[in-house]
Amino acid sequence: MIKRLLFEEAEETAKEFKIVSVTGPRQSGKTTLCKHVFRNKPYVSFEDLDILEQAESSPRDFISKYKDGAVFDEIQRVPVLFNYLQSHVDKVGRNNQYIISGSNNFLLQQNISQSLAGRAAYIELLPFSLLELQEYWGKISAPEFFMLNGFYPSIITKQSSAERWLPNYLKTYIERDVRMIRNIENLNLFSKFVKLAAARSGQILNMNNLANETGVDNKTINAWLSVLESSYIVYRLQPYYNSFSKRVIKSPKLYFYDVGLLCNILGLKSEQAIKQSNMYGAIYENLVISEIKKNRFNKSQFGDMYYLRDSAGNEVDLVLEKDGHLLPIEIKSSANTTRSDYKNIKWFQRFFRITGGLLINQSKESHELENGIQHIGWAEVGNV
Repeated sequence: MIKRLLFEEAEETAKEFKIVSVTGPRQSGKTTLCKHVFRNKPYVSFEDLDILEQAESSPRDFISKYKDGAVFDEIQRVPVLFNYLQSHVDKVGRNNQYIISGSNNFLLQQNISQSLAGRAAYIELLPFSLLELQEYWGKISAPEFFMLNGFYPSIITKQSSAERWLPNYLKTYIERDVRMIRNIENLNLFSKFVKLAAARSGQILNMNNLANETGVDNKTINAWLSVLESSYIVYRLQPYYNSFSKRVIKSPKLYFYDVGLLCNILGLKSEQAIKQSNMYGAIYENLVISEIKKNRFNKSQFGDMYYLRDSAGNEVDLVLEKDGHLLPIEIKSSANTTRSDYKNIKWFQRFFRITGGLLINQSKESHELENGIQHIGWAEVGNV
């Protein structure tokens, strides 16, 4: 088994809260985490229809069967259970009672905020990170390997091939989870929207353009994006505009959590096709930014992630809030390094009167450039 960086964090969090909520996309390893870290607790899955019926018909009796605690998986399928959990954990009073898990973040958070606020802590488990695989494998393969295969455990552990697993994952997600979150009647139109969204990965999100091409209104597009976000398919990287007033672009950029799923949606089914794609730069940028996002989840780092572009064309791919400071990051898909690769970092330094920054490309060497700007290869993003 590949050790997840969140194993220890989950264990420590449970000591401080009555309930720990483990969320993340389907098939990201939540069940494995729960069964491994909390192996002394009974494991109960509400995917089992018999168990689901028991919990729905008599929630009080069901909780009493597990009065000493348990792992409740896919608990968002039994919303009636949350109120009974609230009264029970308050009565018992101690921490580390229940672990609740689910792949539908929207429904899970909605029930927690209504019934378990102040009693539950969140753990978000995404698919494998490069850092986790580096500790397990050692040397990391070329980026195209991950662009093709992604990071879902079933593919990484070779239980399934990306060619078969990823399209079936997307089909199941659309037909099942989408309908659970929001009653979308025209799933074919929603599938078209997902493909159009994939073609905009790494780009500034133009809602009007996406709505026109999909054939729906802006309100629908925003609702559908929220569906993709709540189930950990995409996320919106917000612009950083403190001190910029009207000169900065204020629309978010769109990225996919898993770059393998992104390439599959784009119809890129081989490493060669990915290399030759005119979206290669955007896919590479998506890979790097998503890895940094995973690491911040895994390390429980505080501070947000942004990008920055102003009306004069100055742009920094990523801005991190880190230890109370801003860290500008430029991402390049080439292996060579030139001064023009980090000119926007130097612009950012002048504007905000800071030093430091990071250039990430495909070079295998790491060194300092100038003005405190560090250069690292893409496989070292686990240290960012």
